[in-house]
Amino acid sequence: MPYVEEKILINGDIAEVYAMAVDMEKFPEYMPDVESVTVLSRDGDTTTTEWVTNVEGTPIIWTEIDEFDHAAHVIRYRLIEGDLDKFEGEWRFERVGEQTRVTLGVDYDFGIPNLTELIGPTLEVKVRENSQMMLSAMKEHVESRAETEPARATIPMETGREAGREYDGGVGCADPYLVPSSQEIAKA
Repeated sequence: MPYVEEKILINGDIAEVYAMAVDMEKFPEYMPDVESVTVLSRDGDTTTTEWVTNVEGTPIIWTEIDEFDHAAHVIRYRLIEGDLDKFEGEWRFERVGEQTRVTLGVDYDFGIPNLTELIGPTLEVKVRENSQMMLSAMKEHVESRAETEPARATIPMETGREAGREYDGGVGCADPYLVPSSQEIAKA
């Protein structure tokens, strides 16, 4: 059975990149070939999703089970209904210095040996291109958000009332009496 694996390094925190991948319903907002992802059901760390993609003008529709291992930053998926006999794999997220490596693996099978012999190499190219498109779109989305969001310094806080709070430059600070000491500002 054919297997395709693609990787990309993203300038972003692993938790942010993983959270974006878990939110599959938003994929169509930044992945051009993904027309829709609909969550049909949720049960703990498992969802059932229906996908509609467009490969060179041809709609491809399938339903899959997605299993989320939040501690390991892994998403496993497998086809439960669709045109292929087998379509499964995983997204893996690993911290690499200040970046996140995202690996997308796809194991697939048409289930029709003669058809696989005829168009197998073409299908592998399409699966590889689609995987690369998804990863590149994710990279562009994360990195463009980082460029447009203002940097916020996180400075440890202590006051007479509370210790251990953090000052975020005033944005979202619920307590107007919390201010960083001049020593903390000098260190930042």
